[in-house]
Amino acid sequence: MREERVVRRCRSVRKKAVTCATSSLFACFQVRCYNTPTMEQSVFEEFVAEALDALPAEFRNRMDNVDVVVQDWPSQDTMRQAGVTHPSQLLGFYHGVPLTERTQAYYLVLPDKISIYRMPILMHARTPEQVRKIIHRVLRHEVAHHFGIDDEHLHEIGAY
Repeated sequence: MREERVVRRCRSVRKKAVTCATSSLFACFQVRCYNTPTMEQSVFEEFVAEALDALPAEFRNRMDNVDVVVQDWPSQDTMRQAGVTHPSQLLGFYHGVPLTERTQAYYLVLPDKISIYRMPILMHARTPEQVRKIIHRVLRHEVAHHFGIDDEHLHEIGAY
């Protein structure tokens, strides 16, 4: 079973939780690039929490039944759903039912999940500031999916 660290739970009643996370699924990909910054897990998670806090209040307050988690790598199933062949190609993923598609039958369900993938982000950055910027961009992108905005519409509005 893959472990993950929950950075924030977003619900009608706000709860914050922190748990532990590691992943050995892609241990063979742990060869570090020369330009990959070394970063403690706790610092990375703080950047994710900072990115959540930087979202406009009207969006933070409307996020419902969704956990934001940090994982080292995406799972094989998530990579298949995203249409990628290598784990370094996926920086984040929204798992769930967007708010725009929820009906009255949406109740008593586990939280949706926004996964932020630590190792791929570290591989794409050269400095801690670049890590921070990538996390902010990836989190905003996945939050957009939570609100029902697909990749095509994100391209149309110039979010890329």
